[in-house]
Amino acid sequence: MSTQKTNLVLFGPPGAGKGTQANFIKESFGLVHISTGDVFRFNIKNATDLGKLAQTYMDAGNLVPDQVTIDMLSAEVEKNRAAKGFIFDGFPRTEAQAKALDILLNGYQTEITAMVALEVPDALLVQRLLERGKTSDRPDDANVEIIQNRINAYYSQTAILKSYYDAQGKYYGVDGVGTIEIITKRLKELINSF
Repeated sequence: MSTQKTNLVLFGPPGAGKGTQANFIKESFGLVHISTGDVFRFNIKNATDLGKLAQTYMDAGNLVPDQVTIDMLSAEVEKNRAAKGFIFDGFPRTEAQAKALDILLNGYQTEITAMVALEVPDALLVQRLLERGKTSDRPDDANVEIIQNRINAYYSQTAILKSYYDAQGKYYGVDGVGTIEIITKRLKELINSF
């Protein structure tokens, strides 16, 4: 199997700085950042067949099935076949999704290089999100109880994926405390080691 591409699953609790760091990694390594949220919004806004299908589930208050999400991600990978690799952000969230992503990438003769998780103490996450809530217009960043629920949901989901990637020797935790520049430096050093 060819693994010349660098394919990262970027993980971290809300407020860990994934979006900020994904931009630096993308620029530094020439990777394509695939944010599941962005892909969903694009497909729904542009009323693609997959976007319309996803909307029917969402309108009914149901979770969008994994296969619809995988099909959206597949379209993104297909559009960017020449990329040096991908940063998957917000996906996978379950072992079934991780396996589906493996199958998708196998179809392109590549695989996940690493799951990189930004690790930040809960108290600092809450502080960061409350700060962000003052300027983000996101009500979920202004309520401590909602923030804590989001952090707890992250841990319950990630524990499964950590085991999945750890069993393959592909899990890497990175200290997410410090200035943006220091955290970026840690991530670059790690990615350069692959």
